[in-house]
Amino acid sequence: MITTLVLAFGLVLVIEGLVLALAPSRLEDLLARLAEIPVEARRVMGLLAISIGLIICSLVLSGVG
Repeated sequence: MITTLVLAFGLVLVIEGLVLALAPSRLEDLLARLAEIPVEARRVMGLLAISIGLIICSLVLSGVG
């Protein structure tokens, strides 16, 4: 279990690193647009992302994926 968590954390770092390395100016634009979204809408987007992530993990672990 801990190996899987460390692997997942490593993959997140790789993906975020790619964004920073390959498109830093686009990231600035994205952050500026994100700042324009109301806090409550950002919270809902975060909760939705968590829910979708948990569903995907659950499907993969149950063997459906």
